[in-house]
Amino acid sequence: MTTWITICDTCKRDDWHEQTHQRPHGEDLAELVEVAAQGRGVRTRRVSCLMGCKHGCNIAIQAQGKLAYTLGDFLPDREAAAAIVDYAEMHAESDTGRVPFREWPQGVKGHFVTRHPPLPDTDDA
Repeated sequence: MTTWITICDTCKRDDWHEQTHQRPHGEDLAELVEVAAQGRGVRTRRVSCLMGCKHGCNIAIQAQGKLAYTLGDFLPDREAAAAIVDYAEMHAESDTGRVPFREWPQGVKGHFVTRHPPLPDTDDA
């Protein structure tokens, strides 16, 4: 299954202001994550809002049949993008989506907002 990194491209951190920023911080982070993910074992996509405005910049890491995670409060920089992609690759390599804490890249620690169980395979669950 493909692990996806979904990046909110409309996120604005607390310091965003139209007089000092030409575009949302989310666009900056999305661009950096897309570059960092090239040639790696994950895919990226952008969405207009993940509704985590208090935690901007937000991303989600998801794959069919696995735990899914929302992470936020990232700076839109190369270090954050690299850590996000590194974690997403670990998620992709895991059968369940669970990555042991000791293996997390330092750059994602403290950024987890939510964890979601996988959807049931049938309507009976």
